[in-house]
Amino acid sequence: MTQPTPIRRDGRVEKLADALALAARGWPVFPLRPGSKAPALHRADRCARAGICADGHVKWEQRATTSQAVIIRCWTHKPYNIGLATGPSGLVVVDLDMPKDGQDAPGGADNLSALCERAGQAVPATLTVRTPSGGTHLYFTAPDGVRLGNTAGKLAPLVDTRGHGGYVVAPGSTTAAGTYEVTDGSPVAELPAWLLSLLQPPAPRPVCPRMPGAVRAGSAARAALHAECEAVRQAPAKQANNTLNRSAFKVGRFVAWGDIPREEVEEAFQAAGEDRGLTVAECRSTIRSALDSSARTVRARETA
Repeated sequence: MTQPTPIRRDGRVEKLADALALAARGWPVFPLRPGSKAPALHRADRCARAGICADGHVKWEQRATTSQAVIIRCWTHKPYNIGLATGPSGLVVVDLDMPKDGQDAPGGADNLSALCERAGQAVPATLTVRTPSGGTHLYFTAPDGVRLGNTAGKLAPLVDTRGHGGYVVAPGSTTAAGTYEVTDGSPVAELPAWLLSLLQPPAPRPVCPRMPGAVRAGSAARAALHAECEAVRQAPAKQANNTLNRSAFKVGRFVAWGDIPREEVEEAFQAAGEDRGLTVAECRSTIRSALDSSARTVRARETA
């Protein structure tokens, strides 16, 4: 007599159901390591350039999917946590962090409330998820025709956002600290216009055509930023934070010289550090420290 297949008690059935429910809403998902917030996909420096990567390394945002067949195959293999790719989902998620242990400071939720009060606006009601650390994720739909990236502390301290190039750990996922849980099942609201205005990058300043040096400097700064972000993404795990610090310090001179906005640099390194598996708080602290240090020690640019 054939014995029935034993039912696994490791949470994969529940996580599969949660992943399928997200995909049914049109939100692409991808696997995170069980019990972790890091993607369970290979890095660029370990890519065999085969299969889906035959034409080049495919990152997690491109691999996120709503395909039921792919999701079932993935989450029946292991009890992966669930990464939700915010950009392809048409979402902007506001991430309200908690202060570090021992810090006597207001958290992200308090800072957002204060921001709303100053703006004369109510705290928006929308789909809300509580994180195991006590933080909060507020889900919003992104306005049509607007591409928003990730931010770290742009709205207020400990208030980050995730858009294109970012992801959040979806409800149903678990870590050693607990479970990501929906605490308000309200429909997902559209990102309020007043928040959108704070998140949109400022219009680029026109560059005088008789100042080609400024154009060259900006191009060099962005090329350096791109190269250093890739260095962070491909750094060995034990050297990730040191590499982030070193790379941000190098690019800091371009910020000090006015070649590239600090905000642009912070957001790019934040995304790179998180892609490599560092936490949001680790990235934010390291990047700011490195850029501040670079600004204090940078030498004046040599001119011809």
